[in-house]
Amino acid sequence: MRLCIRGERFDADLSGLAAGGSVGALVLLDALTDDRVCALSRFWAALAGRTVPADGRLTAQRRKRARDMLRVIDGRAAGSTYRTVGEGMFPHHDLDAASWVGSAIRETTIRLARDGLQLVRGGYRSLLRHPRRAR
Repeated sequence: MRLCIRGERFDADLSGLAAGGSVGALVLLDALTDDRVCALSRFWAALAGRTVPADGRLTAQRRKRARDMLRVIDGRAAGSTYRTVGEGMFPHHDLDAASWVGSAIRETTIRLARDGLQLVRGGYRSLLRHPRRAR
């Protein structure tokens, strides 16, 4: 079931819960344990009436980058060239044909397209995890 506690949404399975009974939490120990413990901490704070810490999984910077990736993917899917997409994404930069080849904007546009394709092909799940370095 989806619970809304103090404006925060949580998914929980409360089947078999007796009135006034205790509630337990099962946390799997795997690569996502840190994310689960953080979510459990936020849930407990909401239940206890304390201030719920901000959800740090999707920062403003990650949200903006995901939006930019999807915009680039949409432009490419519509048949636009990298240069045309780059001009649309970065309108304040002068991107003539001579400077486009060595431009940092070109590299950024290509990276956004590459990462956007990965996002569309199932990588969106990574947005739900806390950022961490690859080991």
